[in-house]
Amino acid sequence: MKKLINQLAIIATLVITPSYNVLAQTDASDTQEAKQVQERPTYNFDREWLENKAKELASKDYQSQRIPENNPLSTMSYDEYKKIQFERGATIWSREDRNFRLIPLHPGFLFKTPVKLNLVVNDVSRRVLYTTDIFNYDDELQNIKKSAAEGYSGFSVTHPINTAKKWDEFMVFQGGTYFRAVGETNWYGLSARGLAINTAKPSGEEFPEFTEFWIERPSKDNEYLIVHALMQSPSATGAFTFTASPGKNTEIKVESAIFPRKDIPSFGIAPLTSMFLFNPINTTQFDDFRPAVHDSEGLFIVKGNGEHIWRPLANPRRLEISMFEDDAIKGFGLMQRSRKFSHFEDIEAHYHKRPSAWVTPISDWGEGHVELIEIPTNAEIHDNIVAFWQPKKPLKAGQTHRFAYKVAWGSSVPTELQEGRIVDTASGNAFGSTTVRDFVIDYEGKSIPDNMIINASSSTGKIVGTISKVIPENGNLRVVVKFEPADEDFSELRVSLTNKDKQWGETWLYRWTR
Repeated sequence: MKKLINQLAIIATLVITPSYNVLAQTDASDTQEAKQVQERPTYNFDREWLENKAKELASKDYQSQRIPENNPLSTMSYDEYKKIQFERGATIWSREDRNFRLIPLHPGFLFKTPVKLNLVVNDVSRRVLYTTDIFNYDDELQNIKKSAAEGYSGFSVTHPINTAKKWDEFMVFQGGTYFRAVGETNWYGLSARGLAINTAKPSGEEFPEFTEFWIERPSKDNEYLIVHALMQSPSATGAFTFTASPGKNTEIKVESAIFPRKDIPSFGIAPLTSMFLFNPINTTQFDDFRPAVHDSEGLFIVKGNGEHIWRPLANPRRLEISMFEDDAIKGFGLMQRSRKFSHFEDIEAHYHKRPSAWVTPISDWGEGHVELIEIPTNAEIHDNIVAFWQPKKPLKAGQTHRFAYKVAWGSSVPTELQEGRIVDTASGNAFGSTTVRDFVIDYEGKSIPDNMIINASSSTGKIVGTISKVIPENGNLRVVVKFEPADEDFSELRVSLTNKDKQWGETWLYRWTR
């Protein structure tokens, strides 16, 4: 588990790269491209070709493609890696009238699997050959510059997402099957992955990798970018297609075909990875001037029956795994609902600008559950939250398993929110008591009914009282649930509100641990 935290933490830090304004810059790779044109692998490409390749590889033994451990690329430090700067003039499509530009990312440090990049034009794939000429190195990094590599570590994409004259990075693919995106005005926060295998299992997690990408050159007026990827791991291969549309809420459509090498009972579809350190529900554990520190604060689920579930995230003292079963899931995501600077008081991390990510199935996912994994951490550099969809049926070897869904990134996803959205949760000892704990839940609504009935329950301990009142200053409804754990160390808490025998607002769930 420590290995998982460390790997996710550094990936989360490294994929954040600065924005580039390359409107007036030239392409520095033209001369080199002319000399190497005969060396570039070139062939016809389409989705069927990619699936056939993935299927063929699944019938063979897995072959690791990692950079040798004695290569300076593998032994370089974090500080050395961050010193390597991309030559902005080498940005792909920077001299063309298109809505997207690509930036290859340097291999090395934790990114030890060389990733091949290809551009697809008129259904013909042509390799982007690896070269160090498009990077700037300090004098002490010349041994790294001279080191051989078979590919990059991934790529980022820029687009004038915020203003017409500034090309900002809005999406990046780097490390394993990780990718992330932002909507307008967002800062990078949580990540997504192509596939999770054995997450938080005693046998150890397996991290599949995207080993090759094919990026379709968009037409001049295209407002979307299509990216294809080949996934490989000891247990499976896969063919992925991503269709990215940047905007106020950036949307990425994902189409995957998974080809298991062996049966895989424990896996996650549309995995999301984030960080939660503390907020008013557990602030007493941290001596920090900020009132909250997190990339995401809650898991939101819309079940097949239409019920809206809000599960505040926790930073537990031990690993916690929660499961939310359904047979026709409509969507789930990790949300950042706190949008005011005053919620965080952080002038560097900009947590109030971190995006939410919302997953909407396109294909029928059948029976299964949303799985939430919460990992203890004492530092905000660690990604310690994972959420994904786990189908009831395992991935069977020799079969093709297809999944399609959309991931929306932004400050206002999902857009359709019902009355009674939960906007805040806090917790603390009840006034004058050392045995009763108050859970304070604030609901937002345009019209809050009178005579609301509070339905509160706990799996252990007992609910000893409830209170509800409209807050005059903001019009929100505040519900206070008084919970007495007694000698228990664990309890599943549930709160729902009804008016005239109909539920109003979201269902609040929380796992309390001592």
